[in-house]
Amino acid sequence: MHSAILGTGSYVPDRVLTNADLEGMVETSDTWIVERTGIRERRLVASGQACSDLALEAAQQALLAANVQASDIDLILVATCTGDTPLPSTACLLQHRLGATQAAACDISAACCGFVYALSIADVYVKTGMRHVLVIGAEVMSAITDWTDRNTCVLFGDGAGAVVLGQGSEHSGILSTHLHANGRLSDMIYVPGGGSTEPASEQVLKEKRCFVKMKGNETFKIAVKSMEEAAHEAVKANGVTMSEIDLFIPHQANMRILKAVSQRLGLAQEKLMINLDRFGNTSAASIPLALDEAVRSSRIQSGQLVLLAAFGAGLTWASALVRW
Repeated sequence: MHSAILGTGSYVPDRVLTNADLEGMVETSDTWIVERTGIRERRLVASGQACSDLALEAAQQALLAANVQASDIDLILVATCTGDTPLPSTACLLQHRLGATQAAACDISAACCGFVYALSIADVYVKTGMRHVLVIGAEVMSAITDWTDRNTCVLFGDGAGAVVLGQGSEHSGILSTHLHANGRLSDMIYVPGGGSTEPASEQVLKEKRCFVKMKGNETFKIAVKSMEEAAHEAVKANGVTMSEIDLFIPHQANMRILKAVSQRLGLAQEKLMINLDRFGNTSAASIPLALDEAVRSSRIQSGQLVLLAAFGAGLTWASALVRW
């Protein structure tokens, strides 16, 4: 018996930051950003709006869609690298705000792969007896973005997506998940300051070491290769072919990465779910945001095969195959 996605939800803040806006902040242009990333605009939180605020909105939508009460949730997993505070977990804050008094709660830190990692954990718990698990990918990437660095500030946005997992059937639900990591390449995408290695200090702030750093060119090559391998792994594990995939929802990192991966997989453009142009890279939120949009726009129909694949800091990469 598989676990199944019973309902989806998502939320993005109201504030829109366009490429034209960025032209007034750093040395860049709309043409440069679109050609290199495919992003045209992204959403940013309002003053005082935190990760748990985004997660709450997405979670409430998912619960409503699943027709599940907060009191029926056994576990809450929040995938994030930009939680409200270092401790407690954002999941615990969310548990209280939802009134999910019976639920255990914790955060999952796997950056852009966080949602697929959390989905994999939730899948196991449902298969072993839990009634419902709430999985959220929520990020306030603007909080760790250096808005003077034109190479990274054009990429990121804020948002949240959520799913409710419950019992599926023998033939539908989450067919498999596949998780990988390589800590040897941890310096490809990282935030050097603010943790126990470099605790918060005036020097860390002055040197902007509390913001995300990225080796763009090297990351691009590894991202394409890793997501391709993870996608093939999911398909092979379930005895299907890539041509049987109805919709591919990759982590929305960069349009060139998405196109390169889909081409290597032999997937037609119409099978690729993209909302990167409107929301940018929202890290752990990107796949559930795109998934909810696909569900609500009827791009996903009953019986279809949906492939998820992600790549992120760690380095981590992962995939999942779902029969809707």
